[in-house]
Amino acid sequence: MTHVTPPAQRPRKQRAHRVTRALRLSALVIVLGMGLIGTFVIWLNWPAEEPVRAAHVVAPELRAVDQVAIPPVTFTDVTREAGISFVHENGAYGDRLLPETMGSGCALFDFDGDQDVDILLINARRWPDDPRPQTGGPATMALYRNDGDWSFVDVTRQAGLAVPCFGMGVAAGDYDNDGDIDLFVSAVGPNHLFRNDAGRFTDVSKSARITGAADQWSTGCAWFDYDRDVRLDLFVCNYVHWSKQIDLAQHFTIDGTTRAYGPPLAFGGTFPSLYHNEGDGRFADVSKEMHIEIKNSATGAPMAKSLGVIPVDLDADGWIDMVVANDTVRNFVFHNQRGRQFDEIGVVSGLAYDTQGQARGAMGIDAAQFRDDGTMGVVVGNFANEMTAIYASLGDPLQYFDAAVTSGLGPLTRLELTFGIFFWDYDLDGRLDLLATNGHIEPEIRKVQQSQHYAQRPTLFWNAGAEHSAEFLHVPAANCGLDSCRPLVGRGSAYADLDADGDLDVLISANGQTPRLLRNDQDLGHHWLRLHLVGTTCNRDAIGARVELHVGDRVLRRRVMPTRGYLSQSEPTITFGLGAARAVEHVTIRWPDGRVQEMGALPVDQTHTVRQPAIPRR
Repeated sequence: MTHVTPPAQRPRKQRAHRVTRALRLSALVIVLGMGLIGTFVIWLNWPAEEPVRAAHVVAPELRAVDQVAIPPVTFTDVTREAGISFVHENGAYGDRLLPETMGSGCALFDFDGDQDVDILLINARRWPDDPRPQTGGPATMALYRNDGDWSFVDVTRQAGLAVPCFGMGVAAGDYDNDGDIDLFVSAVGPNHLFRNDAGRFTDVSKSARITGAADQWSTGCAWFDYDRDVRLDLFVCNYVHWSKQIDLAQHFTIDGTTRAYGPPLAFGGTFPSLYHNEGDGRFADVSKEMHIEIKNSATGAPMAKSLGVIPVDLDADGWIDMVVANDTVRNFVFHNQRGRQFDEIGVVSGLAYDTQGQARGAMGIDAAQFRDDGTMGVVVGNFANEMTAIYASLGDPLQYFDAAVTSGLGPLTRLELTFGIFFWDYDLDGRLDLLATNGHIEPEIRKVQQSQHYAQRPTLFWNAGAEHSAEFLHVPAANCGLDSCRPLVGRGSAYADLDADGDLDVLISANGQTPRLLRNDQDLGHHWLRLHLVGTTCNRDAIGARVELHVGDRVLRRRVMPTRGYLSQSEPTITFGLGAARAVEHVTIRWPDGRVQEMGALPVDQTHTVRQPAIPRR
């Protein structure tokens, strides 16, 4: 039924409709008028165009901590007197190409089997179109033989390693189980595998099928036996999809005018590579079938921008997992499924992001059981203005939270750009400390950020123990020596007992500069014990072995893993600091193939070589 409005009611409704429409129009006029007035006021007060101003970053406030006496340990720079004259060639000549900023690594290992530790420094080279005049031959890596008493001799050419490449990282391991340590060198472009035959190296990259793609940029790398078949396999991080053409086309600047190094966000992702050791001198790329090629779920494109990797048996099931540090995308955790494949569990494990759910600029990485209760920690060095992460296990060995703030480490590391980082016991008190190697990638960073410097000081953090309000305390120069605190453009780092006195010395590589060799001159009277493991039914280097030392009411836990930090390799021998303890009651060795060896008391202040016996698996 249709409703008809009587004539007498129509004028009232028409008047009401006109009033409503007038009110709406008035409101619209008022809003538009206010918008015009606001725009005019903003225009009048708009500042004139100014040059880029330096950003001011405020460091986080440090909390009050217990008053704990940090022991004095002097590190002395012996680079020059040791005969180390190497200068890193980063290739920079003005175009500001990203690979120039990222190298390089170093290794401390015994290449000639004479029972002392030698030095390898990885180098880049000039770009093919570098217009500068060439003096001398092309840059190569440098191998220094340890002749004792802090005397090192350059034997690069005699050893067969004078091979030019745009090198990045290094992995040292006896992949053919013949008793001498071979080398893998990652690079921008083809990678290199050098087989060691009694101290003379041969490039077998092509026959081993391990060079990677010609346009690949490989970085961190590690030897480990993921399937427990006695042979060392190889994991290789790949950074970003890069070419000179892509780099130059993006016109990166730091101040609107000056050419600058670009961020990794501007480049596509990649896949890491996993090579299975076939046992006949050749390797098979098993990256896809082992499920380590991670794609962006939204785009289907490769996700990884990997710089660091630490192989570690997170859940102590006898199968080595991997944690991968990615730059500006989430970190990966590859959980080993008994050698059949890897499951990527970074997000569910808590290791993928920071506490706000954000990816960071991750560089170097290490892992260790850094508390006496067996807590596993994964430490990651991050970009400037991002705290160093120290993820701690939460009872469940595959669940972690970032303890950077609660441990006291985070606020102390906010400003530095940290590349190399590792756990070590520099004062031999039985607790694992940290060394961070720092340096920016942009030489002119202070133009836009006054809080930043291109060359930065290495930072040493002393582990005071979990019972204190801050576990990790920054060690001032007065407690470690001025030599260790001088700024440099730090990248890789490695440790070893270079003079056989029981404490750990350190090598720091620098981008475009001379490295720094630091002798540990600690004189605290602490005792120590070192174990050099030799595998028989597992890989000869015993990479992946775990050792427990029972000292009084403490259990000290260490593992054999030369790959640590950023692009670098430390010695495989394990050092246990014992503090004031004069005796070791018991030793348990869990070899990489699952066999367990129990040993009784061992004399302290000695290095013991332990050859794996024929014992059944547990």
